[in-house]
Amino acid sequence: MAAPTPSMLPQLLDKHQAQLMKDWLAGQRAAGVVVDVESDERVRRFIAALRQGASSNADDVKNADWAAARDVLEQISRERALKGSTPVETVMFVFSLKDPLFALLRRECGSDADRLAREIANAMHLLDQLGLYTVEVFQKSREEVIGRQQEELLELSTPVVQLWDGVIAVPLIGTLDSARTQVVMESLLEEIVRTGAEIAIIDITGVPTVDTLVAQHLLKTVSAARLMGADCIISGIRPQIAQTIVHLGVELDVISKATMADAFAVALRRTGRMVVSRAGNGKGASKAENGDKAAGKTGAGQSGE
Repeated sequence: MAAPTPSMLPQLLDKHQAQLMKDWLAGQRAAGVVVDVESDERVRRFIAALRQGASSNADDVKNADWAAARDVLEQISRERALKGSTPVETVMFVFSLKDPLFALLRRECGSDADRLAREIANAMHLLDQLGLYTVEVFQKSREEVIGRQQEELLELSTPVVQLWDGVIAVPLIGTLDSARTQVVMESLLEEIVRTGAEIAIIDITGVPTVDTLVAQHLLKTVSAARLMGADCIISGIRPQIAQTIVHLGVELDVISKATMADAFAVALRRTGRMVVSRAGNGKGASKAENGDKAAGKTGAGQSGE
């Protein structure tokens, strides 16, 4: 719909700017819009931008003449998306201008019903477009926030833990898809480089199901780790998952253990280490302790002499 020319909207905004601002802020409060210390400045900037756009007689707010108005709305939409406001609360910044603006138009047009109808239709057309643009920017900003949160959750859900010198582990919980596999692979490779790990344990105890796609993701991760000089051990394979892998005919070609404890024991043996229980044999422990005490006494006597 083409905007009528000439429009009285620019002159009306100049003439009644102070009153319009006052009535608009009151309308925002009535509509439940949060009015803070920056609201006056934003309202003033938007009215100035609205006057600039309306003076150009461009009826499409995507036009370059409406750039200033779009800038104000983009700033407001992004800020409110970050603060957790709803789309309705955000778009009411624009729509709450209708009532005070239409009231001014009725006073200015007086008994000229035809002109009043044209001016109101023109103003409504512009404000509706600006409101829709506000929702569009708000939705895009909210999607960006959600996307960043998803990336952060992926990084938090795939920690790489150093269990021992040369041994690291990646406990996986939840579904393993392509995006998450990439995050796991990057985190694992970075930690291999940082720690110089020889063994990497990939624990899938928290992975609910393993299908062909998940198995392929695991193999990609194992292959990448091998290229970095680290051998992999997969732990947490439950009986149901083992049967599924067999039925799928997937050849993992990697050492696998039922629990992370078993995988850790294998990793220690392969790195030339072992865990010994100090209280495993009561007599042996007491003899060792007695021997240590005797050696300590002898050493003390010699040093005294």
